[in-house]
Amino acid sequence: MDTRARPTPVTTALRLCLHALLVGLLVLAALRATGDGIPHATAVVVLAGVMAALYAAGALAPVVQPHTRAAALWLTALGAVWLALLALSPDALWVAFPLYFLQLHLLPVRWGLPAVAVTAAAAIASFLLHGQEVTPGTFIGPLLGAAVAVATVLGYDALFRESERRRELIDELVSTRAELADAERTAGTLAERERLAREIHDTLAQGLSSIQLLLRAAERSLPEDAPATAHVRRAREAAQDNLAEARRFVRALTPPDLQQGSLAAALSRLSSRTSAPDLTVQFAVSGTPVELPTPYEVALLRTAQSALANTVQHSGAGRAEITLSFMETSVSLDVVDDGRGFHTNTDTAGAAEPASTTGGGFGLPAMRARAASLGGTLTVESGPGQGTAVAVTLPLPAATGHGPQDAENAEDRPGAEDPAGAGDPEGRAA
Repeated sequence: MDTRARPTPVTTALRLCLHALLVGLLVLAALRATGDGIPHATAVVVLAGVMAALYAAGALAPVVQPHTRAAALWLTALGAVWLALLALSPDALWVAFPLYFLQLHLLPVRWGLPAVAVTAAAAIASFLLHGQEVTPGTFIGPLLGAAVAVATVLGYDALFRESERRRELIDELVSTRAELADAERTAGTLAERERLAREIHDTLAQGLSSIQLLLRAAERSLPEDAPATAHVRRAREAAQDNLAEARRFVRALTPPDLQQGSLAAALSRLSSRTSAPDLTVQFAVSGTPVELPTPYEVALLRTAQSALANTVQHSGAGRAEITLSFMETSVSLDVVDDGRGFHTNTDTAGAAEPASTTGGGFGLPAMRARAASLGGTLTVESGPGQGTAVAVTLPLPAATGHGPQDAENAEDRPGAEDPAGAGDPEGRAA
């Protein structure tokens, strides 16, 4: 039982009891030798004092620690002095009991048990050496003491290891809870940033863009020398400046991965830094990349992150591929792996879900909700032993006629002079 790292009140009390027991038995042997007037009484007192001093020196020496060479040498020296003392005084027999505990504590089990057996044999032999009456207790006493010492030390050692395992588990639990809380705070912060970016982009930025287009149309319809023309121009410029500021806010609130470059670059970094045993992740772009609104980029990046996390945690795949495809009317993201797959159930809407949620949830509802919020769809194809394919498809804004970039780019298209369309005074570019 190695209690070097963190001595407890229990271990401290046990050590003090062991010290007191050994010193007390040595004092008893010395007093009995002088009181009974046995031969070599002086030698017994000297050897008892030497053993007590040697014991105190080893107990106080920092180098004497369990399972070390210094501990083995110290025990050897103690054993030699004790054997000499045992040869002169039969009362030294009782010192064997604290020696049992010392040997089991300081020596490895493979050496501690033989040392205890040798000590017990020496104690039994001392009866014969000093002509003591041989009784069953002559053999049972030392052997029973050795058995009690072995059971006590090994049992305490097992309890100590179990206590250490529980302490480590508690430390890991506390650390995991702290990491989880930190991750939840980070996820909540990122989610709120994304929500604010989406709200600013879809409301404030779009409204300013529509105001700018309407003022541009009004400016073109007014004579150059009309008094209102200058006011309209200044209003349009103010709307344009505020639109640029709103866009800067949106960019500042986007995820850090997207701040460092395009969506393709963010997905490439995600592929390279996703690590798992025997898993290789590759990324490819298909078609001609076009600039996407921030909510689209965020949705595609988060879907890729979630799908890859599922691959790492659940699939046991050796290979995964991320493909970002730009088509005429839509953009799609595919995450395919060659893992173990899973059974899927198909609901009435044709949406595949895991047949069992006991494995951890897969996060598919969150992916599907994110895609649906942008008018897109998410499909999942999987089967036991067939891998998994997750595909999200979002309609391009220019194809839908009401996407987030229509209003931003409308001023560069023909017909921008009448952005309201059909003379609708309330109309605006969505």
